[in-house]
Amino acid sequence: MKLNPLGRTGLNVTEICLGTMTWGSQNTEQEGHDQIDHALEAGVNFMDTAELYAVPPTAKTSGRTEEIIGNWFKKTGKRDQWILASKISGGGNDHIRDGVRASGGSIRKAVDASLLRLKTDYIDLYQIHWASRGSYNFQNSWTYAPHTQDTDDVMDNLLDMLEALDDLVKQGKIRHVGVSNETTWGISQWLRLATQHNLPRIVSVQNEYSLLRRHFDLDLAELGHHEKVGLLAYSPLAAGLLTGKYRNGAIPKGSRADYQNGIWRDNEVSRAAVDAYVELAGRHNADPAQLALAFCLTRPFMTSVIIGATSLDQLKTNLGAIDLTLSTDFLAEIEALHRRYPRPF
Repeated sequence: MKLNPLGRTGLNVTEICLGTMTWGSQNTEQEGHDQIDHALEAGVNFMDTAELYAVPPTAKTSGRTEEIIGNWFKKTGKRDQWILASKISGGGNDHIRDGVRASGGSIRKAVDASLLRLKTDYIDLYQIHWASRGSYNFQNSWTYAPHTQDTDDVMDNLLDMLEALDDLVKQGKIRHVGVSNETTWGISQWLRLATQHNLPRIVSVQNEYSLLRRHFDLDLAELGHHEKVGLLAYSPLAAGLLTGKYRNGAIPKGSRADYQNGIWRDNEVSRAAVDAYVELAGRHNADPAQLALAFCLTRPFMTSVIIGATSLDQLKTNLGAIDLTLSTDFLAEIEALHRRYPRPF
């Protein structure tokens, strides 16, 4: 499996990253362990989790995924075979530190709690799950209400977090720092403050990216290239839409839509886009999920594509995307569809 540099860290991560957010809700601990075993055998060395997981987040499930991973580390003794990423909640979930936004103090508490659950002494990549300034987390975007955003307060919060992250790096509890659900402006501020104050540099950004959501192609891609902040793409299958399994109103038993009572990305426009991509895959005798993942793997700014699965069969299918080569003509057809459906959700 291809290895890509993780920013300027000197670490090389596999182009596929094992996602874990269903372990402890849709998936049992044993199923999670089976997925770790299979991914490792397939050559994957990169795994992503978060204190918020499993999803949907509740007081009962949050933290459970990290516990499942920690139990695997304890059982197998193979912690050293994984580059492990986790995240601190950005705030808004009342069951996690009363829902307050991330800060230096909460980062210190969150890291210690995650280390206990993960049964490890260190986390390779520690990320801020989403920006806590009222913009760009999940389906949200900037609200054009600058009066609600005090710049000095934002800068103070970013610096406070970076100083705490610096302390944790020096203590050996974390090794590198990343962000998630961030904007070009936000990343540039993290980088500026790190340079000014000799603090840890952001090495990656975990944002949504798929055939249906290609915001990163624009200014974020330019920043990522020049600053060596690689993309860790989540939801590359648009929460399963791009597999085609939800076409014509189908909701397979045990699927994410079944478990969570729908998918917010599913609408009239996205359904038309999904139909077009699934039909394109059929014309090329390709699996729709593998087409979607293979496209993400072609992107020059991509560090790793995060794949999540609720069964071993799904995981095997997703891993098979590395063997699908997209020709120039195939990519041209994808671009033609992107012009027709630039923003399905």
